[in-house]
Amino acid sequence: MRPNDMPPEEFRRFSTQVIDWVEDYLDEMSDLPVFPQVKPGDVVDALPDAAPVHGEPMEDILDDFKEIIVPALNHWNHPRFNAYFSVSASKPGILAEILASAINTNGMLWKSCPGHVELEQVVMSWLRQWLGLPEAFFGEILDTASTSTLQAIAAARVSAAPETRLKGAPRDLIVYTSEQAHSSVEKGAMSLGMGLEQVRKIAADAAFRMIPAKLAKAIQHDRAAGLRPCCIVSTVGTTAVTAIDPVAEIQAIAESEGLWHHVDAAYGGAAAILPEMRWMLQGAERADSLVFNPHKWLFTPIDCSAFFCRRPGALREAFSLVPPYLRTEKDSRAVNYMDYGIALGRRFRALKLWFVMRYFGREGVSTIIRRHNLWARQLAGLISEDSRFELSAPVTLSLVCLRYKGTDEDNQRIVDRVNESGTAFLGGSVINGRYILRIAIGNIATTHDDVLRVWDAVRKAV
Repeated sequence: MRPNDMPPEEFRRFSTQVIDWVEDYLDEMSDLPVFPQVKPGDVVDALPDAAPVHGEPMEDILDDFKEIIVPALNHWNHPRFNAYFSVSASKPGILAEILASAINTNGMLWKSCPGHVELEQVVMSWLRQWLGLPEAFFGEILDTASTSTLQAIAAARVSAAPETRLKGAPRDLIVYTSEQAHSSVEKGAMSLGMGLEQVRKIAADAAFRMIPAKLAKAIQHDRAAGLRPCCIVSTVGTTAVTAIDPVAEIQAIAESEGLWHHVDAAYGGAAAILPEMRWMLQGAERADSLVFNPHKWLFTPIDCSAFFCRRPGALREAFSLVPPYLRTEKDSRAVNYMDYGIALGRRFRALKLWFVMRYFGREGVSTIIRRHNLWARQLAGLISEDSRFELSAPVTLSLVCLRYKGTDEDNQRIVDRVNESGTAFLGGSVINGRYILRIAIGNIATTHDDVLRVWDAVRKAV
């Protein structure tokens, strides 16, 4: 018997109950309201002000979970959760998450857990092949794309200014990205001591893609001003409208200027697994780094961000710091992941990605993603047929951006009414100064009927 812990028979009984609840929850989720009907503070007020002095029965804990927590959840795994890019957890991934929690490893060093570290190497190699990236890319699994992008900028910074490691961030280094890029680029720069004034937001074209000529001009202007350009961040699937930056043209500029090029494919990377969508990553095979989130559209439970880097030596220069208690004997095949990033503690995220990739296979994953893209195009067609609405951006992947031909307040009201109905959960954004609706399709359980129900809910909310 394991001392000081839950007795074996009790653990078996409650683990069975939990798995049964999970199965019922997943299979019956489409009947639940997507967005909870709660007010701020409801959960806080329903729970005690202080933790218990003495342990409580597991029955009571599970009851409170079902009666207080679950009714206050926004169900991200719901097939009509369309506000943000989906974080869709498949059942194989959930099973792997349970196992990872049980073994509870830390993959900071090879010797800290060889199976953890080497499976991560294997899974990242598999994923690299699915994306069509060359063997030169070193891969590691992080928590989110925000961390991955921060690490890319850190590597770019130390490559451009080696004195950074000893003296800190110079004030003359410049990062370039699209005006449509994710806020993580600016937050990453801020976190590294590079102020917002050191981030240039390059104008986008009518399809919301970064304009390479504007980028080249900005770099030339900064060099003439005595500044040091160090990094370009392009995007494959922008958050607002899923625009695809011209990666190959941007890479050519990066090469001619000697700058680090990081590709943020956090969302769009999944679609690049499809042969017909591989064009999105043209040029990325020559980039310095790339991030892709399997927890978005590869049906792996959050969190799981795949970070690839062609120049791992720059990551080591930016992050490696080995105190005596973490020193190990050198071996060419032993990877110590702590040398390539911020984190020392590293969860066994590779296990759930391994389960998902093996269970579904490349063809299984591709079939689902291809179906989502098709439904988005079909939805765009339905919107075009309704004279009250208009598309706000090209439909490149599985995100549909639309607008009711009224005021911003009218469009915000539609989002609110749909969300309050519980039928779906929609989001909004501002494009070209106007409020738009976003319908993001990406959950593994979403059906064509779900897409039609969301569109019907939008029309009824006018």
